Amino acid sequence: MRAVVPVLQDHPSSAFGKRVASGKTRRGKSTFTFLTELTRLFQKCRTSGSVFITLKKYDGRTKPVPRKGHVESFEPADNKCLLRATDGKKKISTVVSSKEVNKFQMAYSNLLRANMDGLKKKDKKSKNKKSKATQ
Repeated sequence: MRAVVPVLQDHPSSAFGKRVASGKTRRGKSTFTFLTELTRLFQKCRTSGSVFITLKKYDGRTKPVPRKGHVESFEPADNKCLLRATDGKKKISTVVSSKEVNKFQMAYSNLLRANMDGLKKKDKKSKNKKSKATQ
């Protein structure tokens, strides 16, 4: 009987840089699963709380950029985008390739429109009140 032990690796795109067992990285989620879980995050934070979403260009590197003395040739296959979302407790992420970005953008924008209905408008201070207060 052979025991399989996962090796911990530092993976820049997995779970916001946290150590994750290989084979179980959080970046491996499909875009559909990511959108489903993002909907759940929005529903959970509807009454109180915030959802933080970040996007960044991702070139597919799994190791840090080498130092100046150690030049390693690395050519990215295609442009990708790394999306991360968190509510402070749960973190989700996915990588969207350039081939599926149009389909993902449509679904993502519809999701944002549907879930951003509870926003509060800021109170605008009128200029008249400021000028009267200074006189």
